[in-house]
Amino acid sequence: MKFSALALAFSLAVPALSFTAPRYVNNAVTSVTNNEGRTALDAATLSELTTDTDSNPMRPPIDLEWGKVASQLEEAFGYSSAEIDEYNESLEGDKEALMKLYKAMQLARGFENACNQQYMQGKIRGFMHLDNGQEAVPGLLDYAIKNGDKKYSYYREHTHALASGVDAGAVMAELFMKDGGTCRGAGGSMHIFDKKTYFQGGWALVAEQLPYAGGAAKSILLDRYLGISDDENIEKQDVPPAEDDDRISVVFVGEGGSQNGRTAELLNAAAKDNLPLLLLVIDNGRAINTFTPDIAKNSNVFQQGKHYGVPGLLVNGANAADVAKGGKAVMDYIRKGNGPAMLQVHTYRFNGHSPADPEHERGRKDEKAWARVEQDPIKIFEEKYVSKGIFTEDELKDARKEVLADVKKSVAFADSSPMPDVSLAKELEYPDAPDTDYNTKPAPSFADAVNKRTISDEQMSNVQAHIASLREKATAGEISIGDAINLAIHEEMLRDPTTTIHAEDLQAGSSYDIPKLTQQTYGQMRAADEIIDEGHFIGKALGEGMNGYRPIVELMNTNFGIYGMAEISSAGNTYATTGGQFDMPMTIIGAGGTAPDQALGAEHSQPFHAYVMGIPGLKICTAASPAAAYGITKSMIRDNGPCFLFAPVKMMKEAKGPLELDVCMPLNKAALLHEASDDAVKAGNAVTVLTYLHGVKEAQNSIESIQEEGFDIDLIELRTLKPLDMDTIAKSLGRTNKLCILDESTKSGGVGATISAQVSEELFDLLDSPVKRLCMDDAPVPYASSMEKAVVKRGSDLIEGVFDLCTGKW
Repeated sequence: MKFSALALAFSLAVPALSFTAPRYVNNAVTSVTNNEGRTALDAATLSELTTDTDSNPMRPPIDLEWGKVASQLEEAFGYSSAEIDEYNESLEGDKEALMKLYKAMQLARGFENACNQQYMQGKIRGFMHLDNGQEAVPGLLDYAIKNGDKKYSYYREHTHALASGVDAGAVMAELFMKDGGTCRGAGGSMHIFDKKTYFQGGWALVAEQLPYAGGAAKSILLDRYLGISDDENIEKQDVPPAEDDDRISVVFVGEGGSQNGRTAELLNAAAKDNLPLLLLVIDNGRAINTFTPDIAKNSNVFQQGKHYGVPGLLVNGANAADVAKGGKAVMDYIRKGNGPAMLQVHTYRFNGHSPADPEHERGRKDEKAWARVEQDPIKIFEEKYVSKGIFTEDELKDARKEVLADVKKSVAFADSSPMPDVSLAKELEYPDAPDTDYNTKPAPSFADAVNKRTISDEQMSNVQAHIASLREKATAGEISIGDAINLAIHEEMLRDPTTTIHAEDLQAGSSYDIPKLTQQTYGQMRAADEIIDEGHFIGKALGEGMNGYRPIVELMNTNFGIYGMAEISSAGNTYATTGGQFDMPMTIIGAGGTAPDQALGAEHSQPFHAYVMGIPGLKICTAASPAAAYGITKSMIRDNGPCFLFAPVKMMKEAKGPLELDVCMPLNKAALLHEASDDAVKAGNAVTVLTYLHGVKEAQNSIESIQEEGFDIDLIELRTLKPLDMDTIAKSLGRTNKLCILDESTKSGGVGATISAQVSEELFDLLDSPVKRLCMDDAPVPYASSMEKAVVKRGSDLIEGVFDLCTGKW
């Protein structure tokens, strides 16, 4: 393989240290097999290269004609020669289809060029990532994608959205931060969403979209399993998918992002569940701007699925027709129910990572200049089909003119669209208002019908007996927190069959019986045991939530949610970022917090509830009693936004009590558990105490000792950390004028810090003394109880704190 004369000219025209053409270790890609008997799949790989330490490598082009693509399709996907010929002829012999492919590429190029111009004029702001040079990918989408397919892209998604049928004017208006944009100006360049075309992002954190697409693929199987489908408003209806339903989920990732561990997790899950999923790797040889082989051992990403039985195909992005033909064959393989597959498109990106990046990485600028001349898929398409006599230059010129006129219209639409009103920001905080009464939300009309066809008589009998047993305990005041949550989950999963659940050790009921009997009742499709990576299954739940389902995620311990911070953050942002298009009805439940003497060590004693407080869009609650756990769980499952319930890890089986059955609790109200006597208030010996989780038990056990000293407290359980119930706090402070916070989080950045600041800002006039914070020390929680006392506050600290406030010794 040799570079063109132009590439050689570049190497001679610049200083020796700035560019040196690579030398190939082997030339395996030049033939389908070699003397060592390598298969076509092995042969159709990227050439390795060696470089001197003082050289700037330029990525080599790939030698991969249609014959080698065909050989891969035979060996990896089982296609016959006749079938492959049909894929070839269906495009090569169809002038109209070729013209459509050409226009899709020209639209992608013209739109991105217009974006660059508007960015330079200041009409597009923030980060923007252009797709020039990779037009074969949107060409494939335009050729092979269907509207009902779920599409998940990353931050370089403008052209993917266009090829999926999203209106160009709406995309441009989104970039202009206008109300006429796809997301009403809330998303921007990196967050294009369009519900009606099932274009579901635009995700800015590298590789985060992978598990989301897995969840979307699972939603397709759920539709078929439950016999429901989307109506014209994309709401679930009791109508089964069409008999020929062949929808798939397509996820795009760069080859740099594909080195992320989420790729292996997705391949495992997709193979295990036979998901209709295409992992499409856009391989431009650069991880941001870094030369990918500098950081990744294996650039043949399409082979990563071998271990999981997932076939892959490598195609040359310089040949758009081959990408379209090969890509469609891979998609059809998935559509036929064969499970997931991979497609790697070897391509070149003509622009830097974004206009804001300096591109100092070695070889990048020289590579771009060479690739624009030698690896432009549009130029190569034009030369190929004009020389073959398929098109005349005038025909292609007219097509370009038509497409560029549409691009011009998109800019004009964006210019004329109004800016969103300032009030929209707060309107997009939550899908359901904080004061929603969840008792009034109707159940799906199809619940009984779906339950009847998916739950056997024996399963229904068993679960009803289980529910009856739990309700009997609840009436007797003997139900635990874990069982109360389990009862709420079963009642809601029967009430709404679109409710699903994900957990580790789910079949066994996890640690506290929260998901007990769910898989045995609703099957693996709705109740999924998961690998031990919370980020993965929180991500899959997010994908289900975007596609009409109500996932519950049970965390065995809430601190394990640290693995899923990216996914939790995006769940909180989704409703707002999409301009209110996509609800995110996800409920995360787990045991957490830090009890005195719990002896779990630092990692199991972290205040994860404080960590997630800063994530916008989340409703965060706590429950220190079975009654609170039951009522809040039911409400959260019915809420259309992401909710997180923390239960006290050391009280899950210990705390017992009655429930108010069949009643949902509000998600914005604290609970006054004990009211100070009027005499204590009049004497100035009353204090408002705010606490939650294990602090509730510590405070309740301290009331008698506090009263023996002549003091009393208004004990308020903070059942909702966000939004915070300031009305209940204000009412109590209006009586006591003194505030003590028994806080199960650290002094720096903790829940108490947030509450103290808010009280000081909004209720300062009600305070007679500074707020007293009894919070965890910033030191990690030790295992040994002798040391732990220095870090974790408890009832004895509260007694002392109340005494100090009432005697003026603060």
